[in-house]
Amino acid sequence: MRQSQLFTKTRREAPKDEEAKNAQLLIRAGFVHKEMAGVYAYMPLGLKVVENIKRIVREEMDAVGGKEMIMTALQRKDVWQQTDRWDDEKVDVWFKSELKNGTEVGFGWSHEEPITEMMKQYIASYRDLPVYAYQFQTKLRNELRAKSGIMRGREFVMKDMYSYNTDEETHAAFYNSVIEAYLRIFDRVGLGDRTFLTFASGGAFTQFSHEFQTVSDAGEDVIYLHREKKIAINKEVMLPEVLEKLGVTEDELEEVKAVEVGNIFNFGSIKSEQLGLTYKNEAGEDVPVILGSYGIGITRLMGTIVESFADEKGMIWPESVAPFRVHLVSMVPNDATVVAYADALYEELIAAGVEPLYDDRDVRAGEKLADADLIGIPTRIIVGKDTIASGELEVVNRATGEMKKISRGELLNSFRTVVVAEEVAAVEAAVEAASTDVIE
Repeated sequence: MRQSQLFTKTRREAPKDEEAKNAQLLIRAGFVHKEMAGVYAYMPLGLKVVENIKRIVREEMDAVGGKEMIMTALQRKDVWQQTDRWDDEKVDVWFKSELKNGTEVGFGWSHEEPITEMMKQYIASYRDLPVYAYQFQTKLRNELRAKSGIMRGREFVMKDMYSYNTDEETHAAFYNSVIEAYLRIFDRVGLGDRTFLTFASGGAFTQFSHEFQTVSDAGEDVIYLHREKKIAINKEVMLPEVLEKLGVTEDELEEVKAVEVGNIFNFGSIKSEQLGLTYKNEAGEDVPVILGSYGIGITRLMGTIVESFADEKGMIWPESVAPFRVHLVSMVPNDATVVAYADALYEELIAAGVEPLYDDRDVRAGEKLADADLIGIPTRIIVGKDTIASGELEVVNRATGEMKKISRGELLNSFRTVVVAEEVAAVEAAVEAASTDVIE
């Protein structure tokens, strides 16, 4: 993508009404546009990050047997009344409206009830189970506080998966497989070393749940961390029985601030009993289905990545989620020789399987470098007059600041090698996933 063709512009100053670092940087770099408090539009660069995070999550959900779908945002009042979660006193984040015919509807903040009601059309026998369905969808929550940028939005993108099993044993096996999948996700997006499985309250969902909390000064939660065991306890459930269950004492526990980036809930048979979702077992008896719910805030995760890796110059994206792997910067836009060299390299990089963000704008070199730091793409390739004279490109690592000089041929070959390795890995993963489906 040529940067001159981006309709967004970078900004030198952060918006005065934004307190959160993630929102300040994302707005300044042109990744998001603030519509109102807690509501953001995702611009071309921001959308690329969102889609990269979704790709990683999708791969891991598919690997544990998930099947992707998408449900409706408008939700029926009567379904939620059956589980006593329509009342604003029970769930205080509802956005509600009324149709022209007077029918009350809600805007989806979660989907346990609608999907369980829907599954009554598809689950009748033990032969129909298990079912693992997930979606990526914009959720709407009427949050009282919306001051943490995209980490606490009133409108946000979420991945939510729902599992339906015949019994607690098969449910527990799947539940644990999702824990492992989530840990792989956070590792792949660069947060693995600072994200911990956390015992927590279930809030509006269940009595207890598991959260995945990323240690961050920007976090709104307080957790007590056991680094050796790589587990944590949310402050709200610091109870003696919880400590005993996890085999820890209150004094290797470390108090830290953290951001909740994922959660999983075990509903057991409660939702199925409330909504009438049963299956006939081998003896012909009607048995309620066991339900689990598994969420990851996609846009919240994006904000957490910004908070975790940014420096005083701007954002630093891990390569796995960056909008582009390479930022190609032509330093002398009014020099025909430099422009021709950079244009040719841009096309060669695309041919090698690596589309860069190409800064071909007619602006000062200092402005280009400042914008490159702000945008935070992992690898920067600088083309200037020295490049033409020496035949070597300047390659800068955004995270470390390390700079090395490399020939054009070496650069292209290194990218071709990486792309081929990634393609092989993708094929192997697809074969493994297909084999799993056959076995199931």
